[in-house]
Amino acid sequence: MSTRPVTGGVGTGRSPAPSRVRVLVGAAHAGPALAVTVLAGLLCVAQGLDPTTTAVLVAAVLAGQLSIGWSNDLVDRSRDRAAGRGDKPLATGDGSVALVRAACGAAVVACLVLSFALGPAAGLVHVGCVASAWAYNLGLKATVWSWAPYAVSFGGLTAVVTLADGEAPPWWWPVGAALLGVGAHLLNVLPDLADDAATGVRGLPHRLGPRRIAPVAAVVLVMASAVVLVGAAPPLPASVAVAVVVLALAVVVVAGTGRLPFVAAVGIALVDAVLLVVAR
Repeated sequence: MSTRPVTGGVGTGRSPAPSRVRVLVGAAHAGPALAVTVLAGLLCVAQGLDPTTTAVLVAAVLAGQLSIGWSNDLVDRSRDRAAGRGDKPLATGDGSVALVRAACGAAVVACLVLSFALGPAAGLVHVGCVASAWAYNLGLKATVWSWAPYAVSFGGLTAVVTLADGEAPPWWWPVGAALLGVGAHLLNVLPDLADDAATGVRGLPHRLGPRRIAPVAAVVLVMASAVVLVGAAPPLPASVAVAVVVLALAVVVVAGTGRLPFVAAVGIALVDAVLLVVAR
């Protein structure tokens, strides 16, 4: 007869343990992972990659993003527990660390295989992008250089797409994407400033302070949009329409509360992504 304690079910006073799928999704930072993967797919369309190359590249990006999300929750589980993050299955104890660690390892292997299937140049750049994001998870997030992995990873993603097609990216792709990455980083931490301060995380946004983060991010995001408009050079009416939308969203970035500034920033990124697809 087993002496293993019962951890869920009827009469225990606790909810049943979540399924493995729910644990993996909950620890994967699914929203950002999906957003970056969709952006990669849009860039593939803009570049005119064939369906097979597009599928491999999107799969490589998804695998890399999953490894980044899972490694983040593995590294931060003690910090998340101290901050009372009830949305983190590893922090609450409802998720298996061994399960997430195994999934993360599998994602790394898949990312490596799929990345180099795109060719040595594209493979090296994509692995570098993922390594940059891992460096953020492993310590850079708590330094004044916290913005750098976002700039490198977002900017480098555009080079992966064009190198998979045998050519270098136009200058405005990596520059615009790097600026978008920095803006997203500034806003992504805004709702978590108090939790981060309590657990010793002091990246660039924390050093700027809550009053300056949104305005600085708005400036960076508008600069990103300006770079894309200059590089893509769409017809004047389209340029004016994009500028109006971006400036309106920038106002929300500055004036919004909670997660709204980050949602507006994602909106600016999507506007630029659509522009890339139309104008490339």
